[in-house]
Amino acid sequence: MAKSTPEIPTKPYLIRALYEWCVDSGYTPYLAVTVNGQTRVPMEFVKNGEIVLNVGAAAVHKLSMGNETIEFAARFNGVSRDISVPMNAIAGIYARETGQGMAFDVTQEAAAAESANAAAALESSADDKDDKAAEDDTPPKPPGAGGRPKLQIVK
Repeated sequence: MAKSTPEIPTKPYLIRALYEWCVDSGYTPYLAVTVNGQTRVPMEFVKNGEIVLNVGAAAVHKLSMGNETIEFAARFNGVSRDISVPMNAIAGIYARETGQGMAFDVTQEAAAAESANAAAALESSADDKDDKAAEDDTPPKPPGAGGRPKLQIVK
């Protein structure tokens, strides 16, 4: 009898296919992401544990869509950030212009990691801010005006 190999998940293939469809159709692909402990995104743009990311070619560079993670660099308020999103945290991919796309279940591991690590991340960032405040007498900059995060090309 032949050895049974573990089934390869279809989610990364579907995400890549829908990304390609968006690009070929002239649409802007957006990723809906449930933030968890393994997700590296700008936390100041996360709302209710979620963030929507523009992954169009004009908004990102060094895009890598693997079977385990999607990684790229993008600018948020003019600051370049390295983004890393595990496949288990991707809730959907869709075209901004039409809303067509596909939603995915976020695994329970991601949801559990989110609740456990969100508090630790907030505590850690508060400690970092306290340390920086002790070293620097200049007041911290206020957070952005809110609203949806926007990626833009900076020349």
